[in-house]
Amino acid sequence: MVEMDNLAFIRERFSEFYDKNIDRVEVPKSIESREFGFTLFKENVMVRHKGFLKAEDLKEFIKRNVPSNVYYSAAYYSMPEAKMDEKGWIGSDLFFDIDADHIPTECNKEHDVWTCKNCGLKGRGIAPNKCPKCGNESFDERTWPCEICLETARAETMKLTDMLTSDLGFSIKDVKCAFSGHRGYHVQVESDEVLRLDSVARKEIVDYVTGTGVDAIFHGLEVISSGRVRMLTGPGLDDFGWRGRAARGAYDFLLTATARDLISLGLRKNIVEEIIANRDAILESWKTVGPWNIIKGLGLEGWRRIIQRGITLQSAKIDTVVTVDVHRLIRLPGTLHGKTGLLKVSFSASEIEEFDPLKEAVAFKGGEVKVYVEEAPKFRLGDEVFGPFEKQTANLPISAAIFLLSKNAGRVIS
Repeated sequence: MVEMDNLAFIRERFSEFYDKNIDRVEVPKSIESREFGFTLFKENVMVRHKGFLKAEDLKEFIKRNVPSNVYYSAAYYSMPEAKMDEKGWIGSDLFFDIDADHIPTECNKEHDVWTCKNCGLKGRGIAPNKCPKCGNESFDERTWPCEICLETARAETMKLTDMLTSDLGFSIKDVKCAFSGHRGYHVQVESDEVLRLDSVARKEIVDYVTGTGVDAIFHGLEVISSGRVRMLTGPGLDDFGWRGRAARGAYDFLLTATARDLISLGLRKNIVEEIIANRDAILESWKTVGPWNIIKGLGLEGWRRIIQRGITLQSAKIDTVVTVDVHRLIRLPGTLHGKTGLLKVSFSASEIEEFDPLKEAVAFKGGEVKVYVEEAPKFRLGDEVFGPFEKQTANLPISAAIFLLSKNAGRVIS
């Protein structure tokens, strides 16, 4: 929970931002059919089932109430302000949420901290299911967006957008991306083709992009017999859909795989040694007939395990619940994130490689404030790097101060 003095400071800055920059708020298509939700600083509760007929009404509500977070529905309703079972669902855009919280990275052991709400035990990285000291299942978690986290989330977003356009046939014009304002990206498909899809149909899309149920045996890996000769064959790098993705994933895995990586698949030590010794030949062979028969003793099951690892690498790491939920509320582009003070910024799918979230999403410019920082890792905003901090006072730009205060990592010094 953020301290009250910090909340008052942050709310005042949010208010100033929206007074001057309310037109940066992106109004969704068919605003009159959308449900809106808000979390407010004072109550720290979600206010939802709100509807607006005009963009000006929404913007005025934001300026007047200064919410810490603003959301709108993926769904279109005939009566968006009614109770959920009375809203009259018309359809929903297709949304995907890619968040570093759902992608294991080594860096989270360096900058993410959890504290047991019962006994106060602290640890780093992802919070356990149960406190190892008291068995409690509730934690305060402080997660930080670092360069590695965001780059990992970007890579997953690029995989996803490629699947949506190359495999599932959506137009690049219908696929929109956005930096969430915290540790990841949102991808939206706004198309008549997806509008009426129910949760079951959306689950099918989820299963495809996550590679759920994809098995090498059904994607080109097989034994071909000709008389007494038995030969393995497998998917090619240029094959369409999951056949090609499985091959490319296996190729990428073998490109850098260590002996430990290969042993973890259950491969015998002598086979592992042969793979490493013949790595270049294996990779080169994929340009022609493929590597399937190069390593003696590495049969159908061995290659299946390698390809399954490749499938895992090629799958998009998304929050599956978000996509399946046709009533989901999504953060509104052009609004501030209550955990960072950064903006949710939208951009086209073709711009993702050049997009710098820690520069483009900085909302507050100019001014300094003195902050006592309890503890914070090194972080970048714009072209400046701050920290690491531990029990020290610093004069910081407003953007960096709000970033730290939103994490409850310190307090404003008046």
